[in-house]
Order: sequence, then structure tokens, then C-alpha cells
Amino acid sequence: MIGIVSYGLGNIQAFVNIYKRLNIDAEVTSTPDMLEAVDRIILPGVGAFDWAMTRLNESGLRDAIEDAVFKQGKLVLGICVGMQMMAKRSEEGELAGLGWIDGEVKKFRKIVRREELEVSSQEKGFRGEVMLPHMGWNDVQLRKENGLFKNLDSDARFYFLHSYYFKCNNLDDIIATTEYGIHFTSALNHGNIYGVQFHPEKSHQWGIQLLKNFAEM
Repeated sequence: MIGIVSYGLGNIQAFVNIYKRLNIDAEVTSTPDMLEAVDRIILPGVGAFDWAMTRLNESGLRDAIEDAVFKQGKLVLGICVGMQMMAKRSEEGELAGLGWIDGEVKKFRKIVRREELEVSSQEKGFRGEVMLPHMGWNDVQLRKENGLFKNLDSDARFYFLHSYYFKCNNLDDIIATTEYGIHFTSALNHGNIYGVQFHPEKSHQWGIQLLKNFAEM
């Protein structure tokens, strides 16, 4: 059973509809008791970082989600801001993140001088000015094999809508990157924790396959 966390943000019904078409059990999860009944969790998110953290903290679900993830070992998939909340902090706001993944959320720079770039494989080769937000279809380059991308070939494309990106401090947590001025993390994994910056629920057959993969892992 897939539990799609309902805390006031995200395209909840889109996930339910996709799993219904796939004949995979999924339900909107809005209470701690409902979380007990699922074995996988999707944490969606749209909008600003602090607003998302506030909604989650006030939902009464945070403790139950963290118990499910860290004590019970249930798989969790963060989507867009749902992934960004897994970081320790974000340049977009002042609230602390969940801190599940060693990293921080940073804003794309419209113009970046080479000497200002951080020395990491994620930020080499900046090509100049980018428009914000990063919106629309883009490629995803796998950095390592992972079941989340099973049966997705190199021409798979995904839909993005964001102005901030997740900078992993541990490069081993990066599954895939996408180029938009820099090579930023577009998918990550640490243990039973997964995240994608793009919106699989808006990414046609490629997003449907990814959500199917998550259900079968």
C-alpha cells in the first residue's frame, strides 16, 4: 500500500489516479493511524520551503512519518519540495529542514562568476545565465544504477518547476543529475529515503514508470 501524505501541499489526487490506473493500492494519508497501514510513503510538495515545513510541522504527521522511516524502515519518496525538505536547511527560508539527507537547498544564480562556484561535481561547467524558475521538460542523467529508474532508458524526460536545487554534501547520495546552468541533483537516495526534484505525476509515461518502480521496490 502506498500512502500519499496529505498536509495541504502537492498534487495528491494525481498520484492516486496514476496508481489506480496501474492497479496498485494507494491512498491519501492524513493521520498517524493511516500511516501505520502503508508500507511506502510519498511526500509531495509545491511552493516555498518554509511554508511547506510549517504545513508539515502543524499537520501532526511529522513524528509519525519519521517513526515510519527511521524505526520501521519504510520507503519514502520526496517529490520536488518534498525532496528539498529532506535537507538540513534552505536558502529559500529560515526554518530548519527535516535533516534526513546531508545537504542544503540553494538557489540557482542567474549569473555566476567562475570564481564563485563551489568546487563540486554538481557545480562545474556553469554556462552563464539561466531563467528562473527552471520550468518544463529536461533530461535526467543517471550517475549510478538504482531501482527507481528501472526500465527507463536514456531518452526519458521529466517535468521540472523550481528555482532551488538540492546540493548533496555526500556525492554517494546522488542517483541522477540534470543540467540547468549547473549539473544539479535531480534524484537522490540514502538507505530507504528517495527524492526526485521533478514531478513524476506530470511526466507522462516516464513518470508513471518511475512511480511504478517505487511501488515495486
